[in-house]
Amino acid sequence: MNPDNLYAFEAAEIPSIPVAGQESRFPVRRIYCVGRNYAAHTREMGRDPDKEPPFFFMKPADAIVPEGGLVKYPAGTSDLHHEIELVVALHRGGHDIAVGRALEHVYGYAIGLDMTRRDLQSEAKKLGRPWDFGKSFDQSAPISAVYPVASHGHHSSGAITLAVNGTIRQKGDLSDMIWNVPETIAFLSQYYDLAPGDLIYTGTPAGVGAVVPGDRLLGRIEGLAELDVEIVS
Repeated sequence: MNPDNLYAFEAAEIPSIPVAGQESRFPVRRIYCVGRNYAAHTREMGRDPDKEPPFFFMKPADAIVPEGGLVKYPAGTSDLHHEIELVVALHRGGHDIAVGRALEHVYGYAIGLDMTRRDLQSEAKKLGRPWDFGKSFDQSAPISAVYPVASHGHHSSGAITLAVNGTIRQKGDLSDMIWNVPETIAFLSQYYDLAPGDLIYTGTPAGVGAVVPGDRLLGRIEGLAELDVEIVS
């Protein structure tokens, strides 16, 4: 078979993220997101922060907005929220990964935003429906460059903040996670065969809120750089 005629039409480009300090890029396979992984945020969402098994939702790989920039206000919502998160990028896969070996699977870390159509998510919760319309939409996962462990180490503590138009809205510390990075990887691997290229958005601290066109979002995580996003109509 002629490889040029393998597909019925031209295949979409593989989503990818720049790697800090390198010309190569990190190819994105899947995006897993941890729900309610900081106690204060769990409380502000009306839930009990006692440590229970984590839960996850997913976003499509092409929801990323590499290095931020302009992010279009999505259709179907009047309540778009920001959620700043540490993102784990995997370069090794596996199933039933042991907590003590989980960090061996991490290629690097990035800063991400889990943008959420909160009104659609809230309505889905009331009706007992999936969250897809609230979480999994175009440009819902802005992300910085990936910072390799080889040059930047692991990130288990340090300030995580988000400012909107220069005013801090979210502030926490990575050490406040209910489920830390190794525990999250190990738990997720009990239910999925993880693979190189997977991203894990690890949850957000308290202070989530609405944004509108014209707002500028600046996310920071200690030891990494920044994620700069502007919401446009």
